[in-house]
Amino acid sequence: MRPAPLTVVLALVASLTAPLTAAPSASAQNHAHKSVGLRVASYNIHYGADSDNVFDPARTADAIRAMDADIVGLQEVDVRWSARSEFRDVATELADNLNMYVSFAPIYTTAEGGGFGVAILSRFPVRSAENHDLTRLSTQEPNPVPKPMPGFLEVVVKVKGTPVHVYTTHLDYRSDPSVRVAQVRETVDIMADDCSPKGKCPAQILTGDFNAGPDAEELSPLWSGLTDAWTSSNSGFTYPAVTPEKRIDFVTLSDAFTVRNTTVPDTLASDHRPVLADVTLRRRH
Repeated sequence: MRPAPLTVVLALVASLTAPLTAAPSASAQNHAHKSVGLRVASYNIHYGADSDNVFDPARTADAIRAMDADIVGLQEVDVRWSARSEFRDVATELADNLNMYVSFAPIYTTAEGGGFGVAILSRFPVRSAENHDLTRLSTQEPNPVPKPMPGFLEVVVKVKGTPVHVYTTHLDYRSDPSVRVAQVRETVDIMADDCSPKGKCPAQILTGDFNAGPDAEELSPLWSGLTDAWTSSNSGFTYPAVTPEKRIDFVTLSDAFTVRNTTVPDTLASDHRPVLADVTLRRRH
């Protein structure tokens, strides 16, 4: 939801007594070789504060560890940002605690080198990272006007040799959808830029706090190229964490992926609950 104002970052067991079975066919072996399972999450971590607004990044790390995710898109991340998070580098602390790689993309920065924005945790090394601009209405200015600002993070990781482009975003929270309309249009354009002139796109994952439900008209351009990973008949509500009544946190996927299962873990380590998707990446050779 709305960021606070500026006040000061991865057996086969063969039993000798087991009955003999036929070896997998060549086609089955080939199929297994060309696909790999991934667990992907999106989590607005509320800068490391729990649902009672108590700053406790160790609890945040425990919640992420329990998900056992390979890739996690994070929103509302503090990196030496303000007193509310003790001027700590929350992004790096989480990465170190979880033994994961991290990339941080600030939306806002301080003169002292601090920042507030989004981040991606990954069990795979990050091959490249880019902080893209989106149209925003600043929460740090008294009379903001829409303008390009950073905070839309893209990283590239390799999963069993296949490049995967992972993005995470935090869309505008206001009831007026006009800024989100612009942000979604720009998001689609940025992701399309990664495709070839013939329209062949890499494997892409977009995570984020969209601050709008899946049926919101302003999100509709996303669904022309991405699939909402939520497949359950349950609500999938993620906000607020104590009594969720809105589904505004998303894992979305290009057609390189199929969804196996999606859940909302029951945790109060933030004012949001995370969304967690088990997916299969169809590797291209």
